[in-house]
Amino acid sequence: MQKIELPKVIFGTSGLGNLYVALSDEAKCAIVGESVRCSSKPVVFDSAGKYGAGLALESLRRSLKHLNVNPSEVLISNKLGWLRTALKTTEPTFEPGVWRDLKYDAVQKISYAGILECYEQGNELLGNYPAQLVSVHDPDEYLAAAKDASEQAQRYNGILEAYRALHELKEQGKVKAIGVGSKDWKTIKKITLDIKLDWVMIANSMTIHSHPGELVEFMRELEKQEIIIINSAVFNGGFLTGSAYYNYQLKAPLKDKRFYNWREVFYQLCTDYELKPVEVCVVFGLSAPGVKSVALNTTNAERISQYAAMTTLKIPAAFWEDMIKRGLIDTIFPNF
Repeated sequence: MQKIELPKVIFGTSGLGNLYVALSDEAKCAIVGESVRCSSKPVVFDSAGKYGAGLALESLRRSLKHLNVNPSEVLISNKLGWLRTALKTTEPTFEPGVWRDLKYDAVQKISYAGILECYEQGNELLGNYPAQLVSVHDPDEYLAAAKDASEQAQRYNGILEAYRALHELKEQGKVKAIGVGSKDWKTIKKITLDIKLDWVMIANSMTIHSHPGELVEFMRELEKQEIIIINSAVFNGGFLTGSAYYNYQLKAPLKDKRFYNWREVFYQLCTDYELKPVEVCVVFGLSAPGVKSVALNTTNAERISQYAAMTTLKIPAAFWEDMIKRGLIDTIFPNF
């Protein structure tokens, strides 16, 4: 494996693809500019053809070019599996109601040929900033969409074929490292048994609210194998920082009282120690076994310097002790 060095914070780019809100080109350029300014080099951006049907990749290229950023100072991760196509309906069909003001649609292509097609199109959209970290996008969701066991086996074979193509790209020196990103960490574990990976991105799974022991053990195994771990979605889809959505599912205060009760006690403890919940979530996310980076996403350029500062924040041991006493975190993790 070609050794890759990642900064503590990797910057997600779904906002550049107009997720939930259509940002101006100026706003997108400001986000990219602050990310470059606040990161050690190379600055790492996590993107995907699915983000705005390629708009995020396009916007990233335009912003980097406008800022005159040297390609050698940038490392782009492109999660592959969605190919831009013509928009023939009033709104995109690949994920209705989520993206704003898109001019294209996208179709899923997870196979040997399909993943190469996605890779080539992604690099066309990225221009002089080609992807160096590549992966198959959300294989867990792809497998879960199967109608039966037979179709699931067929889909899994498609995933293996896609990785065969990615390994060929690496052997040819076109990419530096191959990984996987998934909201279901058990899908990551399944793939690591069949495919040699350089890095994994665990999303929604290893957070201060949810950190199952079997996942901790799996992460320790990855650490022993020197597989880099990127921890993503450390706010459980925004719920831990004030949203009503937990892992993108709406939670009602009465029906889902246990979630709100946990958050209320957590917030009060943060207040007692003069800490911000967002800071605690980031520090915890970075402290998990084998984690080299956290992937953070924002549509507000002003937050980027704050994110960068959180990676060096020292939280008193007494805070963690109180978290354990109140049953907010498990004693098996973290080991502060």
